[in-house]
This record gives sequence, C-alpha cells and structure tokens, in this order.
Amino acid sequence: MAKNKDKDKRKKKKKKDKKGKDPGPSVKDKELYEKLRDEGNSKRKSAAIANAAAGSSRSKVGSKGGSSPSYDDWTKSDLYDRAKQLGIEGRSSMSKAELSKALRNH
Repeated sequence: MAKNKDKDKRKKKKKKDKKGKDPGPSVKDKELYEKLRDEGNSKRKSAAIANAAAGSSRSKVGSKGGSSPSYDDWTKSDLYDRAKQLGIEGRSSMSKAELSKALRNH
C-alpha cells in the first residue's frame, strides 16, 4: 500500500512540474502563453499567438490577414471557377454581376 502512495505522489509532482514550467526564451509574451495553455491550446499554437502579440499589440493579432481584390475586378472566368470551388449551384447560367453577388453572399 505504501508503494501506491509513493507512485501517486510522483504522478502529482510530475503534473505540477509541467504546469508551472517556463516556456523558454522563444516565447515573447509568457503571460499570454500561459493563459492560452490554460484554455487548452497546444504549446505550438499558444507560442505562435503569444509571439505575434508581442510583435505588435494584442488587439491587432486577430485582425492580421491577407487581402484580396474586389470581385468586381475579377474576370467572369475567375468568378465562375471560384463559384465552382465553392459549389454554388446555377453558376453556369449566371452573369458576371450575378456570380459576384453569389460569391459575396456565400
């Protein structure tokens, strides 16, 4: 019975060590990293978000992303191909304006 208690203590100790472990020098915003880990995010994802937040501001991290030209600037062929990728029905009989509208509303 004493062996089982020792085994349980070792398991608890290991868990405690992992929880409070310093993420290392590669993580720039350790406070945010720990918060994200507590929420259940992976180490990799937490580190990526924490480092992105440290590079700019926390409020700007979620708004990062690329940009794309307006559907009005696309050719009808490009609009048709995109509608096909998205599975928009009736695309073969649509005009350029209708394809553009269907893609915006998809």
